[in-house]
Parts: sequence; structure tokens; C-alpha cells
Amino acid sequence: MLDPQSLIRFEDHNLDALELQGLDLLIGLLGHADAGHALSQVRSELLESLNPRLIASFDADQLINYRERRPQISFLGDSFAAYQQPRLELHRLTDGLEQDFLFLTGPEPDLAWERVTSAILGLVDAFNVGLTVSFDAVPMPVPHTRPLGVTAHGNRKDLIEGISTWSPTAELPASLSSLIEVRLIEAGRDAVGYSLHVPHYLSEAEYPQVAVGVLEYVGAALKLGLPTDQLREAGRDLGAQIAEQVAATPEVARMVENFEERFDEHVPETERRSLLVTADAEVPDGEELALAAEAFLSGYPQTGGTSAKES
Repeated sequence: MLDPQSLIRFEDHNLDALELQGLDLLIGLLGHADAGHALSQVRSELLESLNPRLIASFDADQLINYRERRPQISFLGDSFAAYQQPRLELHRLTDGLEQDFLFLTGPEPDLAWERVTSAILGLVDAFNVGLTVSFDAVPMPVPHTRPLGVTAHGNRKDLIEGISTWSPTAELPASLSSLIEVRLIEAGRDAVGYSLHVPHYLSEAEYPQVAVGVLEYVGAALKLGLPTDQLREAGRDLGAQIAEQVAATPEVARMVENFEERFDEHVPETERRSLLVTADAEVPDGEELALAAEAFLSGYPQTGGTSAKES
């Protein structure tokens, strides 16, 4: 393996400063799943509100497959400008309680996962990071009229026990965040993650409720006061729009009712079963779900339609 630390460019900081020691780390990477545009909303809220100071950046040219995931550039009639270079960066943020923490965010690398992971573990050791928390959001056949579900994972039982609404045993496509969690735990470091469940029929739209959910879970785990007021207001406005769309689309209304019934059946159980399956263990009909979601989204305004492709 090539030297992992050669991937990192440090800014002009005193990296041995006491204020960088012992901070917790939040990881938010844009990968294959970003239902409801959770990452883009959380990243915008944190970087715009919490006085970010760039600590280090990764060499994206060694990590991104540009032909598979092309960056954006502006064309101004007769010339190109404003090339949007992919940026995987480590920031130091300060929350509303004047508590500092580290935030690693940007596009999930296409290449060199083990090398990137080794580099991140090197940063964890160098800064003596206490707890590492990651998050993502996945589409699920659940209703928007019920609290967001979550799958919690990691080695801190006090931060994950009793809150998961779906805890399968399954073979899943890996993410870099999941690999980092595995390697951190192998190294004896504390690591947890939260995967929020977004209603399938809203997963392609910007859904502020999931961003609020992310900030609540990671904020509680890291003992931070994270900003949610603007997202909550946007969520209230969107909720009214969704209610109107559901009322005007009978097939979606029936789908939501079915999801509500299934959700309510499982909530009282001590050990909750997967909401992906019915009582007879059959996955909901994919064609019916796709048609209903398409009908719903055809009348729903898509905000931030390109944000899921942002670096």
C-alpha cells in the first residue's frame, strides 16, 4: 500500500495544538445512498452555521473516477468557468454550546478505500479522537406520517441499544463509512453510525425531516447543540405540500395507509421486525410501489435536484 498520509494536505495550523486534541469526529460522505438528500442538507447547515475552519483535505485526483462521476462546470455562452472540484475535507466546527468537533465530509472516494481508511485512522490517532459517528439515509417502504425509523450500529451499546426500528442480518453493498467503522472498532476505537429511513416515495426529493433526524441522532451521540430550526421550518412547509399531494393521488394515499398499518403493527413489539416485509414475509410489490411513487413524484416539486450529485 502507498503511504496513506500522502493523500492528505494539511492547512497552516498548529496540528499539535491542544484545542485539536480529544475532539469527536462526525463523518458524512456522499455515496450510493443519500435518500431525501440528507447529506447535502446536513453538510450545508453545519458548514454555513458553525464557523468551519479547514484542517485538512484529501487529494481527490487519486480517489475519484471522473469518468463515472463527472464534476460540474458552468458554460457562460462562449466560455467555461467555475469548475466544481470534488472536495473531501476535514473541518473543525463549533456548535451552539461552544463545543468543538471535527467534521469529515465530501464525496465518497471511488478508489483506494483501504488507503483512505488508513489515513483517517491516522488522523484519529494523531488528534486522539474520542468518538467517531457516521450517518446516511436509505429509502424504505415506511410512511411519512410516522416518526423516522433508524438502524443504529457500532460498538457503543449505550448509543445504539433500543433505538433501531430495523436490524437485519444481511449482505449489503459496503460503503466507505461502514469500512471505517469496522477498522475503528478493530483498532479499539469507539464508533457508531445511524442510518435514517426515508419514505421510498420521497427519497429522490429534498426531505428536510431526514436532515433534522440526522442532526438529532448525531447531536445526542456527540453531546452537541446542532442547528435544526431552519430545517424544521422547511419540513413544516413541505409537510403541507405532501399532504395535499397525497390527498390528490389515491394510489399513493392507499400506499401510505398500508405502510401506516404495517408500521403501527410493529411498533408495540418488543423486538421489531423488518418493516420491509409483510406478516407473511413477502416484500411489498415493487412494480406497484414504483408506479405509485412515480405518480406521486410527477406532481411533486423536486427541490435541489442536482444536489445528490454534488461533490
